[in-house]
Amino acid sequence: MNQPWKPAPFAYVRPGTTEDALTELARDGAKVLAGGQSLVPVLAMRLGRPSMLVDINAVPELRQISRSNGHLGVGATVRQRQVQYDDAAAAVPLLRLALPWVGHREIRSRGTVCGSIAHADPSAELPAVASCLDATMVVAGAEGVREIPAAEFFTGAMSTVILPEELLTEVRFPVAEEGDGFGFGEIARRHGDFALAGAAVRVRTTSAGSRARISCFGISDHPVTRDVTEQLRSALDATGTDPDESDLRRALADHADGIADDVVDTGGDAHASAAYRRQLIAGLVSRQVARAYLKSLRPHREGKP
Repeated sequence: MNQPWKPAPFAYVRPGTTEDALTELARDGAKVLAGGQSLVPVLAMRLGRPSMLVDINAVPELRQISRSNGHLGVGATVRQRQVQYDDAAAAVPLLRLALPWVGHREIRSRGTVCGSIAHADPSAELPAVASCLDATMVVAGAEGVREIPAAEFFTGAMSTVILPEELLTEVRFPVAEEGDGFGFGEIARRHGDFALAGAAVRVRTTSAGSRARISCFGISDHPVTRDVTEQLRSALDATGTDPDESDLRRALADHADGIADDVVDTGGDAHASAAYRRQLIAGLVSRQVARAYLKSLRPHREGKP
């Protein structure tokens, strides 16, 4: 049967306030439209048939990037490319590392940060960034506003705790502090494709020592986050606390297979087996944790805050 490549009929509304958007979303079969980079292909293939699209792009308060109380707030209609180059977003270096891996420039020019996180594709980069940083999702609904930590937000492939009548209005990312270092890497068949496997890393080094946290993606039905502080400490015991990257990466490799066995729970698919993805994760974690640790030392070395 020929693929129609045209969406099923739907109504379209473009409210001007968050309150009006929530009123429209309360109707049966309504769906949010922001950047449309995930939703429109779904409609074209008729994998989804909403009765109404609620276009939130005319709501001014959802276009904001703001910084307050140690967080960077990214509104629901802020484009990925805007965040990639916005001066305020430099306060969240892991976002800057991850965004160039998201699709292609044209996709990032239309796609939104909140949209990618709400779509919750298990191979997408931004849900892993949100998980690694323990970002807060601000969700509005008829009953008020909920602030949901990333650890409670993703429930499975393309699945979150957002209810159909609710709207993800903002994601709040913690800004980096002194002693923070970050790493991000992924393996895909071609640049711009969804990742076969990827890892986001945060290392914080203080006078009390270093702590390391990873969020892996493409290897389960949602981002998988682990504390790998003990593995980093064991590697530093072998190399000393001021190693070069290659020595530390080799030392971390002794622990990486165990990490990969722990986080990879996919059964594999047409693109890669579970065993291959474990190999990818082991290499990515070794490399990116080493890089993040060395970055975490730089402010101390350079005497910068």
